[in-house]
Amino acid sequence: MLLREKIRNIAIVAHVDHGKTTLVDFMLRQTGVYRANETMVDRALDSNDLEREKGITILAKNTAINYRGVKINIVDTPGHADFGGEVERGLRLVDGVLLLVDAAEGPLPQTRFVLGKALALGLPAVVVVNKVDRQDARPAEVLDAIYALFIDMGANEHQIEFPVIYAVARAGRASLRLSDFDDLPVGQAAAPGAVPHKDEVPGSRARTLDPLLDSILETIPPPKVAQTTHEKLQMLVANLDYDDYVGRLAIGRLSSGSVEAGQTVAICRADGSTPRGKVVKIFAFEGLKRVEIAEAGPGEIISVAGIEDISIGDTIADPEHPIPLERIHVDEPTMSMIFKVNDGPFAGKEGKYVTSRNLKERLHREAFRNVSIRVFDTDSPDSFRVIGRGELQLAVIIETMRREGYELTASNPVPLTKEVNGELHEPMELMVCDVPQTAVGVVTERMGPRKGRMVEMAQIGSSRVRLNFRIPARGLVGFRNEFLTITRGEGIMSSQFDGYEPWQGKIPKRSNGAIVSDRIGDTVAYGLFDL
Repeated sequence: MLLREKIRNIAIVAHVDHGKTTLVDFMLRQTGVYRANETMVDRALDSNDLEREKGITILAKNTAINYRGVKINIVDTPGHADFGGEVERGLRLVDGVLLLVDAAEGPLPQTRFVLGKALALGLPAVVVVNKVDRQDARPAEVLDAIYALFIDMGANEHQIEFPVIYAVARAGRASLRLSDFDDLPVGQAAAPGAVPHKDEVPGSRARTLDPLLDSILETIPPPKVAQTTHEKLQMLVANLDYDDYVGRLAIGRLSSGSVEAGQTVAICRADGSTPRGKVVKIFAFEGLKRVEIAEAGPGEIISVAGIEDISIGDTIADPEHPIPLERIHVDEPTMSMIFKVNDGPFAGKEGKYVTSRNLKERLHREAFRNVSIRVFDTDSPDSFRVIGRGELQLAVIIETMRREGYELTASNPVPLTKEVNGELHEPMELMVCDVPQTAVGVVTERMGPRKGRMVEMAQIGSSRVRLNFRIPARGLVGFRNEFLTITRGEGIMSSQFDGYEPWQGKIPKRSNGAIVSDRIGDTVAYGLFDL
């Protein structure tokens, strides 16, 4: 059993595409996770096909490395606010966060979203300014923006005294000083005019990620002792997985006590019941693999096999003292869609699961594994109402189901409204976009009909401008493709939930019509002309 002092639990938080999965790759490589003859995988933690294809993290995942006799458990969290349920669960497993920020783009909305969650839980942070080799890197300004963000998010005096590491994750290099990257090509030099020390080879100081790993050991505390009246077993289930050989796996961190294979435990459920179960096997994380262990002590992140009927938020506890831990709370959902059996003219052509029973089972399985999704029956036995955090989250579910062979039709996303003092309110989003100066006018113009209003505008160098809009959630539906067209693919946009406001009025759906084909066949030009 590992001693509490020999464990560090840390979550990596960053905006989409700031390099956190790449950084974890090099942590795994440099700490000897791969054998000499083993093939090294790029973006090892982006494990499912959709993540690799889109280049984004969707699911929170665990890995572990050993450095100087200390086991560092790493949780890779998604950078997008739509996957807030994954973020909430990941942060409940850890004692600190590694905040990764791009040296050119600076902190973006999703950085703010995940960091706000971490600071609210009182977690300390290590800040990494990544990609300091970029042509347009501006590390000093970005660091100022990070300090401003911490103050804005209400960080306490301990949280704001964070160590700062500069890094080039794709080269596996990190340092406490910018001048250590003085071997970078002219124009990409992170510290212009940096002079190497006497008799020193340029760039020799920042060769590995050791400065970053040392900072983690110094800044992130070992797992805290749970504030309970006893030292009995308590473990909050933060994630679920499935193994073909041992069945359902409950993943979580031991808050107090210890657990061993074969032990009888109590499961504290949401309804107050405490049924018994038996732990068949215990797994710990070692690199990218699960390793079976006989017992685990407080502070360790483990997977427990053998308890089939368990859900996220339940507490695995001592049967004599079944005291539950606080359940996981997730941001309120803002969007809903109707998922329906495919009854169109092309029904049964693509998928192998086409019935309402198949669809219902799959959606309930999704809701079981994903705390931020809820599924409701409707008046029709063939359709189901699914509510979630945003349009991207629902789109990912549809695409995942399509790849699994499910056939379905989906309605347009509809915002979830609520009444406040007799007045209808709708969810609002804070949309932040970085665009070339030439595109500012056209982006502002297109936001008008969608009821978006500009709240901030700032120059960020390299002839680029950052625009902040407050816009109804329904106004953003379908805007991403239009945004990429009007900025010629050079714009970056992201948004996060920003409270409720009174109903903003009618938003035009589309400026041009649509042609719907109801059969396959050849047609002639004059037949299409009047359409």
